[in-house]
Amino acid sequence: MAVSGIAGTAQELEQTLQRSGYLADARLALTVWLALSLDKPLMLEGPAGVGKTDLARALSEGMKRPLVRLQCYEGLDESKALYEWDYAKQMLYTQLLRDAVSRQTEGATSLGDAADRIAGEGDAFFSPRFLVARPLLRALTSDEPVVLLIDEVDRADPEFEAFLLEILAERQVTIPELGTVHAKHAPLVLLTTNATRDMTDALRRRCLHAFVDYPPPSRELAILELRVPGISKALATELARVAHEVRKLDLRKAPSIAETIDWARALVLLGASALDPELARSTLGALLKHEEDRVKVEAKLEKL
Repeated sequence: MAVSGIAGTAQELEQTLQRSGYLADARLALTVWLALSLDKPLMLEGPAGVGKTDLARALSEGMKRPLVRLQCYEGLDESKALYEWDYAKQMLYTQLLRDAVSRQTEGATSLGDAADRIAGEGDAFFSPRFLVARPLLRALTSDEPVVLLIDEVDRADPEFEAFLLEILAERQVTIPELGTVHAKHAPLVLLTTNATRDMTDALRRRCLHAFVDYPPPSRELAILELRVPGISKALATELARVAHEVRKLDLRKAPSIAETIDWARALVLLGASALDPELARSTLGALLKHEEDRVKVEAKLEKL
């Protein structure tokens, strides 16, 4: 059975992701396939930099669906996540329609009478033409199915989770002035969290869950060979091993997979076919983004 325009088995989905430049392990591919099959949101949890966001990109590419991304942050509210009214446009229309309003209220005997005459027209200013759709509403009203990425949901306030529940459970949202808006096509919803705070049970109940961790050296080697054309087997093997060991250190920020890829591309650009301490020392800025981390790793380079 084909699921949402993508290959019909978990193994075929794994291959589709690989063609999009994403190497998922069998367990993650199966969980994503189940989310598609059951039409359930998928919560991806794990440290920063392990490929949670990139999975959404690969699914968008592999499924040939647009990617709609909502980046979460503290203080995020409906006006930035769902919709807001274009007040400037409403005011402009009010000025342009001033003569029409004057004609409609002509002959009114009191302020109340005038208000009654134009009361029925008030809804015209709270109609879709004045609505500015933010990511969540764009995903629900899209004319084609989308991949909706709600990125770093743990950065948003807990109250925002409660706001998401209707969208995740019912694929709909209520706009007071317009009523309930139902999804034209059910989006594939991915929520990512770096576990900076725990998600509520209500949110977790509505999602399938996958924990995404740093890959073992063997899979990071395969990722480097896939994403860095021209890299030698020896160099890719050494970089994957060193990255694995570096992440065991007490660092301010462990290197992400993307940063390992950047390091590999830098070394290939320099014509390297193997890694030596001096070359590693001079290019650590591609892998590590804090000076104290660079100093700590540089002191252990010979051992690494």
